[in-house]
Amino acid sequence: NKQTMATIKKFEDLEVWKLAELQEKEIYPLTLEGAFAKDWGLIDQIRRSSCSVMDNIAEGFGRGGRNEFVNFLTYSRGSNDEVRSQIHTTFNRKHINQEKYDELIARNNNLGIKLTNFITYLNQTEHKGQKFNRNKQ
Repeated sequence: NKQTMATIKKFEDLEVWKLAELQEKEIYPLTLEGAFAKDWGLIDQIRRSSCSVMDNIAEGFGRGGRNEFVNFLTYSRGSNDEVRSQIHTTFNRKHINQEKYDELIARNNNLGIKLTNFITYLNQTEHKGQKFNRNKQ
């Protein structure tokens, strides 16, 4: 299911953004539960990094050019790796059980693969982006 910048009108339609949003939606409520709710430093870090994955996809898309979009997708991939590291910390501190850990890591890895594949696709396409020729939403 290859999506191109030519067929996507808004970042919310991108599969990688939808997956990043899902990850953020799964992580946030966990930070409100039990002992996790008092681990202020980790809460701040994991909330910020999970939002950063989404935000960098959106910002890169909004720039309108392929090269800028690829740069922001790489920032997003880095933030996604940061989330994965924080999921490990969350598990190590016993804020989540093995089942939730496995689920979050699997989803995070899937998003990382999708981001990498999308970056590879954009780097190989002739499409330059819609920087100066697109309808504002």
